[in-house]
Amino acid sequence: MILKVARMGHPVLRARAEEVTPEELSSGSIAALVADMEDTMMEYEGVGLAAPQVHVGKRVAVVEVPPEARHEGDAGFPRTAMINPVVTPLTDEMVAEWEGCLSIPELIGLVPSPGRIRVEWTGLDGERRAAEVAGFAAAAIRHEVDHLDGRLYVDRIEDLRTFQFTREFARFGRRRSAG
Repeated sequence: MILKVARMGHPVLRARAEEVTPEELSSGSIAALVADMEDTMMEYEGVGLAAPQVHVGKRVAVVEVPPEARHEGDAGFPRTAMINPVVTPLTDEMVAEWEGCLSIPELIGLVPSPGRIRVEWTGLDGERRAAEVAGFAAAAIRHEVDHLDGRLYVDRIEDLRTFQFTREFARFGRRRSAG
């Protein structure tokens, strides 16, 4: 089922989401939520979606980044449901990526993000998992975990001259800054 997406300004997007308990995970309600989130993400052509974006204050995210979605050689990240994910940067090197968000439609901005991360999460089966991720997939995962902490990508934009409408971005070129 396709869910309604919360837009910037709705308080659910600025609140820290609650941890999913083992009881919630085993009840099947989280699996049902994940299935609906995947339908919603695909409907709106996103690469990730966090539960607060569909008005659910739980630490649940889905991510799917096709290989080479942004950069040649990027490995991507397979469709994955992440329960209670935690991101740890593996480098101090920051890489700027153009980011958009289903909760802030038709706008993008240039956002610095660690070039390589480790993400740990619980799968729908209750098993702990971890992965080291680089490139655009790392930025996408960090973006979704930010949602779980009540943070939006616009909070990370360092140069607001890069914040722009996607239509104008496509029309006038992919500039790294407005300077």
